[in-house]
Amino acid sequence: MSRLTAENIHIIESDQDAVTAAYHVADFALEGRNQRDQHRQLPFAEIELFSAKGLGGMRIPKKFGGAFISNKTLAHVFRILNKADSSVGQIPQNQIALLNMINIMGTHEQKTFIFNEILNGKRLANGGPERNTKDTKTLSTTLKVENGRYFIDGEKFYSTGSSFAHWLAIKAVHPEGHVVLAVIDSQTQGIEIIDNWDGFGQRTTSSGTVKLNHVEIDPFLIFDERILTAQPSYRGAYSQLLQVAIDVGIAEAAFADTLTAVQKARPIADAQVEKASEEPYTLQEVGKSAVLLDAAILLLDEAAEYLDELDQLDTVTEQQAAQASILVAEAKVYANDAALHISEKLLELGGSRSSLSVHNFDQHWRNARVHTLHDPIRWKLHALGDYYLNNTLPARHAWI
Repeated sequence: MSRLTAENIHIIESDQDAVTAAYHVADFALEGRNQRDQHRQLPFAEIELFSAKGLGGMRIPKKFGGAFISNKTLAHVFRILNKADSSVGQIPQNQIALLNMINIMGTHEQKTFIFNEILNGKRLANGGPERNTKDTKTLSTTLKVENGRYFIDGEKFYSTGSSFAHWLAIKAVHPEGHVVLAVIDSQTQGIEIIDNWDGFGQRTTSSGTVKLNHVEIDPFLIFDERILTAQPSYRGAYSQLLQVAIDVGIAEAAFADTLTAVQKARPIADAQVEKASEEPYTLQEVGKSAVLLDAAILLLDEAAEYLDELDQLDTVTEQQAAQASILVAEAKVYANDAALHISEKLLELGGSRSSLSVHNFDQHWRNARVHTLHDPIRWKLHALGDYYLNNTLPARHAWI
């Protein structure tokens, strides 16, 4: 695929346009998915196509040239992508979430610049989490000011999509003690991107290391994260909606492969039936999986529709932001269970032949297990119980 330029980038104009583009990318991604997964080959061509189809800017506000598709359509797009290849589907979710944060924090001039870059096919990846810190919010990366020039030093991990990015969004501690987000050209001197992600699932997301050795940054592209908590917003629910869609997409892929695998499996002799698809217990398990998957999709759509209602408001109250988080948390619980349960049942119901490497059926469980570790549902359930029993509003951050 040729290098991206403004001339060969499609601009998404409507919700249907986004869905159509997603199917094009998904069809292409599915072709080489198994080989990429088994050999840890990064999906450069697939991510280039994602950008060329204009999907990177599908939620950019209309006044900045984007389509600002609905949250429900956004969730549908990510279901489509993740059903085809959940690594390809996970890579751009950080960009979508980061653009929403920039829309909240940025000045008109900052947003104009960043959004234009994205609409011209450029990509943005995250550099927030770090290893060996107390928790995911603790940062050792620092911003320093030397003779009026700004520099960042630090090391990031879980930097999903960094190998594909033109811009990196790096969280650092400001000299005054608060956290800032700096958007940095990935080719800047002092930046080293290392594809050393070796998780057993989501293998080709390029979620490895970014090293920053006294990297000079443009102060114009520094965003003060204190703005994110200055007033209520549903940014946490928005970010989590994408995670739910990823899990649902994995579950859909596993369910589709379950139907194929069962048709080719041999029945248990004691069942006294001609085909595995006639075994009573197999029918029951497939039925359970279908109900679980349908419930996850419905809860995802319900949560997305509520976010769409909030999109129509000028301001969001604390209660509305909390309700958004609660609805998305409920969807996340079911999506988590659907992805893990269905991908495990695929192997059981498909029989011994489903474990053969040629099918690569195990990728669904591996991908589900790794992705669902990001935001453990035990804390979603805790938040739900505390909300309904004690009227406690969920914490306001990107994980709820």
